Amino acid sequence: MTSRDIRQAFLDFFKSKGHQIVPSAPVVVKNDPTLMFTNAGMNQFKELFLGEAVAKYPRVADTQRCLRVSGKHNDLEEVGIDTYHHTLFEMLGNWSFGDYFKKEAIEWAWELLTEVLKLDKDRLYVTIFEGDATEGLQRDEEAFNLWKALIPEDRILLGNKKDNFWEMGDTGPCGPCSEIHYDMRSTEEREAVKGQDLVNMDDPQVIEIWNLVFMQFNRLKDGSLVSLPAKHVDTGMGFERLVRAIQGKSSNYDTDVFQPLIQFIAKKSGIEYGADEKTDIAMRVLSDHIRAVSFAIADGQLPSNNKAGYVIRRILRRAVRYAYTFLHFKNPFIHELVPVLAEQFKGVFDELYQQQDFVEKVILEEEVSFLRTLTQGIQRFETYASDNKTIDGEFAFELFDTFGFPIDLTELLAREQGLSVDMNGFQQALLAQKERSRAATAIDTGDWVLVNDDEESEFVGYDSLNATTEIVKYRKVSSKGKDQFQLVLTETPFYAEGGGQVGDKGYIRSLDTNEKVSIIDTKKENGLFIHFVNQLPSVLTGSFEAVVDGQKRKDTEANHSATHLLHAALKQVLGDHVNQKGSLVSPDVLRFDFSHFAKLTYEEIKQIEDIVNAKIRQDIPLKEERNVPFQKAIDSGVTALFGEKYGDHVRVITFDDTYSKELCGGTHVAATGQIGFFKILSESAVAAGVRRIEAITGTRSELVIREHFELMDNLKELMNNPKDFVSALSKLLDENNSLKKEIENYVKEKSQGLKDEIEKKLEKVGDINYVATIVDLPSVDAVKTLAYTLKGAINDIFIVLGAVIDGKPSITVMISDNLAKEKGMHAGNIVRDLAKEIQGGGGGQPFFATAGGKDASGLEKAISKSREYIK
Repeated sequence: MTSRDIRQAFLDFFKSKGHQIVPSAPVVVKNDPTLMFTNAGMNQFKELFLGEAVAKYPRVADTQRCLRVSGKHNDLEEVGIDTYHHTLFEMLGNWSFGDYFKKEAIEWAWELLTEVLKLDKDRLYVTIFEGDATEGLQRDEEAFNLWKALIPEDRILLGNKKDNFWEMGDTGPCGPCSEIHYDMRSTEEREAVKGQDLVNMDDPQVIEIWNLVFMQFNRLKDGSLVSLPAKHVDTGMGFERLVRAIQGKSSNYDTDVFQPLIQFIAKKSGIEYGADEKTDIAMRVLSDHIRAVSFAIADGQLPSNNKAGYVIRRILRRAVRYAYTFLHFKNPFIHELVPVLAEQFKGVFDELYQQQDFVEKVILEEEVSFLRTLTQGIQRFETYASDNKTIDGEFAFELFDTFGFPIDLTELLAREQGLSVDMNGFQQALLAQKERSRAATAIDTGDWVLVNDDEESEFVGYDSLNATTEIVKYRKVSSKGKDQFQLVLTETPFYAEGGGQVGDKGYIRSLDTNEKVSIIDTKKENGLFIHFVNQLPSVLTGSFEAVVDGQKRKDTEANHSATHLLHAALKQVLGDHVNQKGSLVSPDVLRFDFSHFAKLTYEEIKQIEDIVNAKIRQDIPLKEERNVPFQKAIDSGVTALFGEKYGDHVRVITFDDTYSKELCGGTHVAATGQIGFFKILSESAVAAGVRRIEAITGTRSELVIREHFELMDNLKELMNNPKDFVSALSKLLDENNSLKKEIENYVKEKSQGLKDEIEKKLEKVGDINYVATIVDLPSVDAVKTLAYTLKGAINDIFIVLGAVIDGKPSITVMISDNLAKEKGMHAGNIVRDLAKEIQGGGGGQPFFATAGGKDASGLEKAISKSREYIK
């Protein structure tokens, strides 16, 4: 079976068992502050397990692209070295939300593996939870008895809490799990050593392929366990490992999942895969990493220097390093893998195929940039290595942190020069950085405290800016020594941050006590609207009036609707390749990132502004459609954004059916005329292939226009109100430039005259030509030029020049290079000492230095004092 056949067989099997097949969520997580990337198939269903949303379907199955490169699940350093760890992988999964439980999950897993996919029953082993006395947890007898009916008892193994009790995190839903392992060794190897002895022992040929998790508990903040109101099933099967087992390969990389990429790399490099372990590892790294980087970019995460963007950049740079070091690619190459990958996943994850050109260009730009940095890092290493016998751990960490060198590359370069690397020092520096990062982002979140039995929460903010509501629950959150609280309300008019639009602010007021508490922000977490407050109401029960800050909401809506008009105008002016890559919509400004590979011209910007403002003047009414079936909306020609997770039903925002029609969850003006006026403030590059426009609307644009008119009026008045302002200003600038040149010529002539005068003052002190004097020149640069002129004309010279420029004293020291080297004279140290006489400071190089000060009366004393340095 091909990998496509295997994936489809899984989906078809669970469809036949009454499961709804759902699409993969984006690999980039946008509404869960605890995650950067989707790292498990259950992530998109987290709110269902937490009880914060009602499941649309009781049974679901899918294939989910996952990324594990940071936090608890970090496989990056194993990737390529072994044969079964990956950064990006597919997780096949089936879920039950309060429907079936252990019996169906276990029996269907066995049926699929042995009867549909035809895996050898004698090579399968399963594990069950052995129990944990410290938590009062019993052995999972139910799972044991179910497995005993399917598989010999000696192949049912007991697993401890680490291996067989799955937890979402420090808190949250959890439960015992049952793992399924497959022994891929030869018959002789299996006869020599029992498979039972190798399960969960990191043997590369005896690996876990499927994990069946039985969610039945909730872990609280204090560590205790309580039973969930409903029991759930959450399974995850590593697709790449499954394909390897079915195709009978000794490595995931030998399957048709990776071989198209590996053979392309082998052909381009001229190196056969399988010929050498080092080059094999490099090819595995490239074939794995291109998947992670490409899908992350396609899902909206561009490489950058912080957070998720830094993770993606780090993965890409690791691939570039391996290509450069072991496969001898000195020019950008990795971007050439994108078309191979896009074609491979066409019809499975079409996001990449649809954005192939964009992803390819982003990776190319990143490669070009990093290859430049890599060259600089190697030069830095060679300079350091020439003066040291060992590579200090701090320096090795600098190469890692600044230039992206993995420690193994530093060790390789060191070995080539017969040097060793201080690995303890490197690990300490690395650990210190991780601790700093952890401390900077640490958030202590308490358990939810239930106030109201009615846990339903409804957003009513599309239709109203106030509501009568009650508090459902609250929790305390601490970060960097500051405490805040989060509230969930039964009804809320507050829009939660999402789709680029900032969260609403406002207040809630108790209808019983009249106490007001400010809502300082609103965010969404796993589908739940979270209201941030600095203090809790003194009375939490009873009814509250929830009121949104109306002016801020109106200003935000004007900017949000303007982004829709802008998006359509960009496509109209620049082309259909334009796609939104990010946005920020606040009351004060809108920021819109879009795919385009050239700086916008003045004419293009003017044309875009004209189109948007024309649509504003037309006062086009908003057409809002809620609960539209997703496919119906797509078929109607609506614009959907890559990297967004859309449900089965969506909201469509339209301003003129022939102009702007987008899927959007944000709030908008009732008609475009309410936007007022649209003005672009700036256009710039954000990343390779991504441009950014910042713009304003409404009252903010009126203020900016007024300020510009006032500025122009002031300028005209200063120039006596000429009829042709531009010509008058141009003439004034020409006159100014002409006068500057005259001054420069005068200063040059004066400097030449001073040079002749100073040469007459030269004293011969031993073998040093010494002169110290005060000169009358208009600028520090003029003094510097004079000093260099004297140095070029006179050998063995020690010059000290004082000057008063704009009422402030300055000292310049110039020393011939040979004097600085042979006599140990240092201009920087000398000028620093002399500057004390003028109440100042300075410094510089051994042969040239300057200082400035406050007290011009001490200049004569400083000049006289300089003689002490040549005694």
